[in-house]
Formats: sequence, structure tokens, C-alpha cells
Amino acid sequence: MRGADAMGARNVAEDGIWHGGDLATARALFPEAPQPWVDLSTGINPIPYPLPALSLSLWTRLPGADDEAALIAAARKAYRVPAQAGIVAAPGTQILIELLPRLAPAGPVAILGPTYAEHGHAWRKAGFSVTEVSAPAETGAAATVVVVNPNNPDGRVLPREELVGLAAGCAARGGLLVVDEAFADFTPEASIVPGLPAGVVVLRSFGKTYGLAGLRLGFAIGAPGAMARLDAALGPWSVAGPALHVGAQALADAAWLADAGADRARDAARLDALLAPHGRVAGGTSLFRLLESPAAAALFSRLGRRGIYARRFRNAPERLRFGLPGDEAAWSRLRAALAADAPGASPPA
Repeated sequence: MRGADAMGARNVAEDGIWHGGDLATARALFPEAPQPWVDLSTGINPIPYPLPALSLSLWTRLPGADDEAALIAAARKAYRVPAQAGIVAAPGTQILIELLPRLAPAGPVAILGPTYAEHGHAWRKAGFSVTEVSAPAETGAAATVVVVNPNNPDGRVLPREELVGLAAGCAARGGLLVVDEAFADFTPEASIVPGLPAGVVVLRSFGKTYGLAGLRLGFAIGAPGAMARLDAALGPWSVAGPALHVGAQALADAAWLADAGADRARDAARLDALLAPHGRVAGGTSLFRLLESPAAAALFSRLGRRGIYARRFRNAPERLRFGLPGDEAAWSRLRAALAADAPGASPPA
């Protein structure tokens, strides 16, 4: 079994969640849907950072140490990394999630959920006993605790004092607190990176905020020794030259980040207004919104037949997650589809 079929089988059987961005599955589910698809199934900024002109040499030579140093310097400043902490660049945060079990001691793992399912999958695959808990007080004697902050899919944010308390508990047991800040760029006040406590590893994703997920770039931040182990596991030239160059320029562009954050916050409020008549907007971030409705499954199907793909959850069928439309044409299609789904509306032709 290959491609989308294999990925879909793993998501359903092991993760209990479908990943976003899989338009092959959307086309298979709704073969008669109008084209092009409006893909709202991801939490990726639909207005990407403008790509700079790239020298041919970035594609024809191996990345140099100076290229990586420039990226790391930009990331340190953008993420406000303390001087005593280490930082490692990787080809996306997914590979870092896979490698994190190498840093942790044997012992139970508690994941604050429901959340991004790849965390649990990676720790179980590495042989750890994993429990999903709904509150920090339920982490108990777990040696390792994983928190996505802001959380995906509901946008929950744990205050710093709770994270510091969790870190102290993990450190006392010789363990590790993992804080995935993939969606923290537009809410820097939520980040635990400044004044990073001992025993904490933070993940930061580049592609979501900057709308360049295909570039594959992410970072881990933590104690220098732990970061050195991750760096060794990744090996040389782990980040491609074009990603080093684009990442360094984008992360240094504070004005773009501020403007994008304000624009996406307005878009999120606009999306809330469209979704509110169809259920309860249960949270999210400025890159995605979570809708809860007893009619979520039917809404997913009706939108799909109109070429609009939302994110569904196998273990929470009353939930749908919506990313942001990327242009006025997409907004208009979503508005029309939701209006057509209103009670008493005529069925699609």
C-alpha cells in the first residue's frame, strides 16, 4: 500500500485523526466536486512570505557553515532564545518529533490532549507508554510531558507558570518537558523560550506562519547538550540551502511578521462570523478555527461536495477545523457553501 492510501490507513488505525492537506483523499471522497478545491484542512498561512530571488548556487552546492550560522542567528533573535540555550535547525519539526524520544529517560509519557496526534505516535513507536491527559494536574508521575502551546486544534494556551511547574516536576524525575510552539509566532507572549527553564525542549515551526510548509524547516530549542545530540542525529547538511537562505531572510523580517499577524487575526474573526451560525466556535488560533456541531459530519460532506475541504477528526466527529481562505474567491465560495447549508436551503444541484 503506497501514497495517500498508506498514509490514510496509518492515520485512521493508529492516530485516530486525518491529516490536513491531503487533496487526493478529498478528490476520492467527492469526485464530482467543482475545481479548484478550496483547501481549508491545514493551519498554514494562506498568504505566504514573498520568496526572494534565489541564486542558482543555492541549488547546485552543498549548504555551507556560514549559511547555517546566518539562519541560526536569525532564529535566535526571532524566537528570543537565551544565550545559554542551544538551537538546532531541521528539515521540518516532524523529524524532530520523531527524534525527541532519544533525549528522554525510560518511563511513562503524558501528552496534554486532545492534540496533534504525531506526538503520541512517535513516542509509542519508540516503545514508550503514552497516556493522553486533559489537564496538567493529571500528568502524575510521567517522566516526560508533551504540551502543544497554543494547542492544535482548540488553541488552548497554558500560562507560563503552569509550564514552569510541569518542567520542575519532569526535572525532578529526571525527565523532559516538550513544548510544541508551532503556532506561537503570532502570540509571542505565549512562548516559554525567553527564560527557558531547565529540562525543556521547545519546537518551533517555520512553514505554518510563513506559509511555506514545502520548504521544510523547523527548530528545536533546549539545553546545549540535548541540542548537540539532536544535531548529531540529524547529520550534516540536514537543511537544504534554499531553506537556509529563505528562512534567514524571513525570520529577520519583523515588519512582515507583525503585519501578517494583524491581517490573519482579522481573517480569523471574519471566519468566526461565517461559522457561528453553524455551531459553536470552540477556539483556535489566528491560522485556524475549531467548530463544534452535532451536524459536523453532514457539514463536512456538504462542503466537500462543493469543493471545500475542512479538517475532520475521527475521534471527535462533532468537530471540524477550518483554515483561512487565501483570497476573495475562496471566501466567496465558503460563504456561499455555508449559506446553502443553512436550514431550509435548497440542496445542491
